[in-house]
Amino acid sequence: MQVGWIAAIIIGGLAGWLAGKLMDVRFGIFMNIVIGIVGAVLANGIFNWFNIHVADGWLGYLVAGFIGSCILLFLAKLVRR
Repeated sequence: MQVGWIAAIIIGGLAGWLAGKLMDVRFGIFMNIVIGIVGAVLANGIFNWFNIHVADGWLGYLVAGFIGSCILLFLAKLVRR
């Protein structure tokens, strides 16, 4: 089951917001949401490339987005220093 574009934006934004709270990153909510959306897209692409299935539908997209967002927020935090 695929998620649509609007659902992907909402779920990716939620993943970015959650990752920002977990990692205590102060980039602002807008930047965390953008990083969440990009992280969700990248993580889903990487997971599909390696044929890793986290879960189906919106839950899998949320988990992948959270993982991708955490990685991107960590890298952004390193670059910012």
